[in-house]
Amino acid sequence: MKPADATPTTVPTVHFVLPGDVDDPAAPSGGNTYDRRVCQELPRAGWRVYEHPVPGAWPEPGAAGRAKLARLLGGLADGSVVLLDGLVACAVPDIVVPEAARLHLVVLLHLPLGDETGLAPATAADLDARERRTLRAVSAVVATSTWAARRLVAHHGLASDRVHVAVPGADPAPQAPGSDGASRLLCVASVTPRKGQHRLVSALATVADLPWSCSCVGGLGHDPAYVVRLRALIAEFGLGDRVRLVGPQTGEDLEASYAAADLLVLTSYAETYGMVVTEALARGIPVLATAVDGLPEAVGRAPDGNVPGLLVPPGDLPALGTALRRWFDEPDLRAQLKVSARRRRATLERWDMTSRNLAAVLERLPQATRRSA
Repeated sequence: MKPADATPTTVPTVHFVLPGDVDDPAAPSGGNTYDRRVCQELPRAGWRVYEHPVPGAWPEPGAAGRAKLARLLGGLADGSVVLLDGLVACAVPDIVVPEAARLHLVVLLHLPLGDETGLAPATAADLDARERRTLRAVSAVVATSTWAARRLVAHHGLASDRVHVAVPGADPAPQAPGSDGASRLLCVASVTPRKGQHRLVSALATVADLPWSCSCVGGLGHDPAYVVRLRALIAEFGLGDRVRLVGPQTGEDLEASYAAADLLVLTSYAETYGMVVTEALARGIPVLATAVDGLPEAVGRAPDGNVPGLLVPPGDLPALGTALRRWFDEPDLRAQLKVSARRRRATLERWDMTSRNLAAVLERLPQATRRSA
């Protein structure tokens, strides 16, 4: 095993258990980005990080993934500090809970398992129950928004002093030049039912009389059947030349998509925070989004109190269409939202603060247990 940073042996050590696809360019996600940035930043906050990717289609990894996780946890010294991605930890309490008596386990929860859209009720209930067993057993839980922390406390009956918040950071970025100021729309999200791109397409059909184009950037492999249905819906509305599913993007390609965008659109059913929102705001791009879960927290407010975007009720498709038409038809509104988005940039937390908040959680664990390598 190779530590993430070569530092003296006296520094505290954390073992970070990650999904096996954390670095897969074909499956970018907010959770994977968060995990990778934490691995990079925690050493700067004084922690040595050992990374442990565990293969498998989490949260249901199959026998090989389960066995790998069991061997990994079982092989760590008593008192070791272990940070586990919730996607790996929460569905396997039979593996995790027995180790909680001798290891200091901290679960980083990006999205409650039962909140995934499209699950059968029995499946969602089962995942929810497994997650509850895991979270009640571990030393601490880290949520990625204040909204998510409150929900975990209420929903799973957790002690509030065991649930902490480390909001995702946003890197400083140049202001996006955009296009003509209105017509280039961008949606950055995996193409899945939870992200609700079908609602976006239906709303866009109501403003088909106006000039616009929309690029949907995100992985296409998580739910192929949904992608097929979405393409059919785009064709049904005659929007094939205006709505493009461009697949996943990273690096310069993603930067180019942000640079060309006038408005970020996100029509999710569930979001504990919404990292793409702050990525857009870091570039001064206003946001149109469903006001679901932690998304309003990510959108936030500019220092003058104005919201740098339009938030619509998650179940109100007509309101989504109305908000889109307002964006195109009201230049004064667009100007106001752009000013607020630029001002919001200065208030966004950076990744170093995310890692300092996470390090503070780890530092609350007993001193003697934080030095095992």
